[in-house]
Amino acid sequence: MFLRLRNLYQRLERFNPVLFFFGGFTWDSLTLKRIDRMLDNLILLAYLLLLGALIAVVHLAGSGRLTRPLLRKYAHLCPMGLQFFLGGLFSAYVVFYFQSVSFTKTAIFLLILVALLVANEFLHHRLSNHTLLLCLYFVASFSFFIFFIPVVTHRMSTATYLAGGMLSLLLVLGLHFWLYRRFGLDARQFKFGTFSVLAAYAVINAFYWLNWIPPVPLSLKTGGIYHHVDRNPETGLFTLRYERPHWYEPFKNRDTVYHYAPGDTVSCFTAVFAPTRLRQKIYHHWQTFLPRQHKWVSTDRLGFEIIGYRDGGYRGVTRKLHITPGKWRVDVETEHGLLLGRIDFRIEERGGPVFLKTIYR
Repeated sequence: MFLRLRNLYQRLERFNPVLFFFGGFTWDSLTLKRIDRMLDNLILLAYLLLLGALIAVVHLAGSGRLTRPLLRKYAHLCPMGLQFFLGGLFSAYVVFYFQSVSFTKTAIFLLILVALLVANEFLHHRLSNHTLLLCLYFVASFSFFIFFIPVVTHRMSTATYLAGGMLSLLLVLGLHFWLYRRFGLDARQFKFGTFSVLAAYAVINAFYWLNWIPPVPLSLKTGGIYHHVDRNPETGLFTLRYERPHWYEPFKNRDTVYHYAPGDTVSCFTAVFAPTRLRQKIYHHWQTFLPRQHKWVSTDRLGFEIIGYRDGGYRGVTRKLHITPGKWRVDVETEHGLLLGRIDFRIEERGGPVFLKTIYR
């Protein structure tokens, strides 16, 4: 029986990276529900620390400076350990960042994380390169501290982002410097590794200032345009009314085309998830498209404060009374302009009665 299983494993061995990739990602998608669940974050932090320890062991083994017999005996297993921890980290990041991505320019950083996750499954023979490991370690660290610090401090700002970058540099370059001073890392290798990490830091900072990084740990759960939005103070439920869908629109739950008459109020309703006790200002940025200039123009930026506590997100609404026919959109943004999501719709003049459907949120 054992021989049959071993033979089966050997025949399928070349497919292991793909199987482990899909298996691990599926497991993370099912188990990682909330970005602010402390147990999950502590596990990811432990992964980071163990990853750093394995990087040190791999370097010492490659340079012939590994003296402990037990570590020398199992040093050949370290690349698999590196793959395991890198895969676990990047898989979790893809799940968390996917929840915050708006499928505009913020999708770029998510695609990079997906590429690193996929590449990790096929890098077994490259995971002895010290500089490559340092860069992967830095990206993994920075991607973690970007959302972990706001979860712990209940604040999200440029300061928390900068603190995440400094912690990541301290962790990665601290390990790099320790290997250089304690175990005689080659001076040229030390300089190249330091430069590579600082270059990665500069690239991620450029992504941040260009608003290319999803605004984790915030995420837009739902949003849409409605004819009427009211909140019941007793139950806390919001009543949303939108134009009754046609028979071929069974999943429609908002207005994508709003038939407008003078005096109507156009309402934008959103639910934004935030970690428990985190306070953040959210804005609905109303914009209209000017066909002649072929550009979007801002008309209003209306904000309100959210407090993290609900799985379904903190619900809020802004309203616009005077609006013109044409293409419109509402960007859901943070105070610093990070994009959570975008709601596109069109305004058309009403030519007759409009029948509405009611849902509750």
